[in-house]
Amino acid sequence: MSLWGIFNKPQMYNLYLICLYLLLITPIYLNNQSKVSRLKSINRIGPHNKDVISIIFGSLLGEAYGEKRFLGEGTRFSFYQEASHVKYLMFLHKYLSELGYCNPNLPVITTRLGSKGKIRKVAKFTTWTYSSFNWIYNLWYNNSAKNKHVPECIDQYMTSLVLAIWIMNNGVKIGKNIKLCTNSFSYNDCLLLIKALNNNFNIKASIQSAGAGAEKKDRYIIYIWTESMNDLINIISPYIIPEMKYKLN
Repeated sequence: MSLWGIFNKPQMYNLYLICLYLLLITPIYLNNQSKVSRLKSINRIGPHNKDVISIIFGSLLGEAYGEKRFLGEGTRFSFYQEASHVKYLMFLHKYLSELGYCNPNLPVITTRLGSKGKIRKVAKFTTWTYSSFNWIYNLWYNNSAKNKHVPECIDQYMTSLVLAIWIMNNGVKIGKNIKLCTNSFSYNDCLLLIKALNNNFNIKASIQSAGAGAEKKDRYIIYIWTESMNDLINIISPYIIPEMKYKLN
């Protein structure tokens, strides 16, 4: 039987028409690059995987900050580090950009004027704006858009990755111990954090005074006890990048 004879059957003819219709209505993308940056924030609704949430929470315990954008429709997060820790920032940027959360262009080092006229070299990048980030912003910021506070439910989000990101951000090696610089948080915020460390990881820590800041406001640090250092290292080691290993040695 000829090929035309096959297609001349009613069933095959109908199948041919269906295939032709599907071909006509199916869009053809000549450019496969992600278009996430062109979406409106209200259309960026997630969901977000656990590691992305952990990176944001851990970074907010450090230098990162959130911003409500576009009349409150969405939130974006900014990450920055001193130039001496630029490789750590590049690690964060690579992870988030590969998932489509930020511009793939590499962050550049810029200069800014610090306190007492000191020139600082910093690198920074910002996520796209997501309406599905608003709940995180609302947890960390109350009436003031300038000052972060630790959410009362921080223990529900304090994962091993959050702890590792926090230490890579704000952990400082002191002899055989580590202190966490929590200068921007209140005493009650620090209480929530040491409670989460104890409940989630059985890590013992205490709050110490760091003196008063420029605004005459009391500042605090969290000091990890010697007896908990081995547990801390075992918990966070899988997530620490090579450039930050010195904090654990």
